[in-house]
Amino acid sequence: MSNNNVDLGNDSVGKLLLKLATPAIIAQIVNVLYNIVDRIFIGRMANGDLAMAGVGVAFPIIMIISAFAALIGMGGAPLVAIKMGEKDNDGAEKILSNSFSTLIIIAIILTGVFLIFSEPILWAFGASESTIGFAKDYLNIYLIGTLFVQIALGMNPFINTQGFAKTGMITVLIGAVINIVLDPIFIFGFGLGVKGAAIATITAQFVSAAWVVIFLFGKKSVLKIRKKYILPSLKVVMPIMALGISPFIMQATESLVLISLNNKLQMYGGDLAVGAMTIMSSIMQIVMLPLMGLTQGAQPIISYNFGAKQLERVKSTFKLLLKSCMIYTVFMWCGLMFFPQVFVGIFNNKPELVEITSWSIKIFFGGIFLFGAQIACQQTFLALGQAKVSLILALLRKIVLLIPLIFILPMFIENKLQGVLLAEPIADITAALTTITCFFIFYKKTLGNVPENLEAN
Repeated sequence: MSNNNVDLGNDSVGKLLLKLATPAIIAQIVNVLYNIVDRIFIGRMANGDLAMAGVGVAFPIIMIISAFAALIGMGGAPLVAIKMGEKDNDGAEKILSNSFSTLIIIAIILTGVFLIFSEPILWAFGASESTIGFAKDYLNIYLIGTLFVQIALGMNPFINTQGFAKTGMITVLIGAVINIVLDPIFIFGFGLGVKGAAIATITAQFVSAAWVVIFLFGKKSVLKIRKKYILPSLKVVMPIMALGISPFIMQATESLVLISLNNKLQMYGGDLAVGAMTIMSSIMQIVMLPLMGLTQGAQPIISYNFGAKQLERVKSTFKLLLKSCMIYTVFMWCGLMFFPQVFVGIFNNKPELVEITSWSIKIFFGGIFLFGAQIACQQTFLALGQAKVSLILALLRKIVLLIPLIFILPMFIENKLQGVLLAEPIADITAALTTITCFFIFYKKTLGNVPENLEAN
């Protein structure tokens, strides 16, 4: 495939990864700002610590909404790339168009459900009398923009997978710049507080969604959303969801993890500990999103060449991806272990909050150095269409290991708060070693056979 000066089947793998991953990484770094800029400004409000905790309680619902976008976007994009590798652009457009209409349906359902049940859900997720007001104010406005979130996040992978990484970067950049500009205006200028942060966010998501839709209906896109394929077909949608279930579970279970952590931290450390967790979840995004940029850059190369049966190029891309991810996570681990206060200071300078968060970071992020290998292996399984393997690995870290450990460890450790935090590094290291072992056991088998069941129609 050759477009936008990118030939996925013939260009140097190293140059391709650099060319596709660099805009994706920039987009993800900008996306970090997109997602945490609200919390940076909110943390500097009067009662910023309580407002931070309130937004932190609402954040699991926001993650669930993003998870549904990943279900379709990350499930459909590899199938589109494989179809393009097979020279079946018509089949690829059928997947693209079905994905678009399915995201609209999902957005309508999510908006209705969460608007109706938001308050009881927030109480269940760890809200307190001091934070429930902030949580409701932020969430109820954010939910109005669910459709924009679904389209912006869910359809952008279909731009990247065609090789238009710069266009995909602009999708995120537009939204982030608008959000950053509007946040202080609405929060402080108009005195709207957390409501202003939510209004800024959904405005930014609206513009990003409009950009994506205009591109995918326009002339520059190799693949276009076609009216004749817009009606969802189970024959097309089910394989998309089957492949997308792994990234969906990765994000949705992150929400379950945050709910479990918030509840236990509220029990053992109160609103201050929940505020610390809000900061640490933001730092986790700083760590994770550049990794996702790397894997997004590698995904079209791996998927396209797998579909074209150029397996040596698939192997070369994976090796380069693994090395890049590992270097990054080891670097981030060093920064978090030795300079935690630098990361905390981005969000809040209240001495008590800085102290508890800096101490917590050294425990919570203790296993992050191995995360690069886990993400590289897991996302390569996904790019190869190996949905079942990727799903099992996604479940392992959070459902099998992390969530049970959050509840079990405090029973055996005198410092209950430390027990809750220790669950993360133990789960990270165990899951990473298991994922790496599984990948290399099945490495030859996975790349030696082209599955016949990847057809989306």
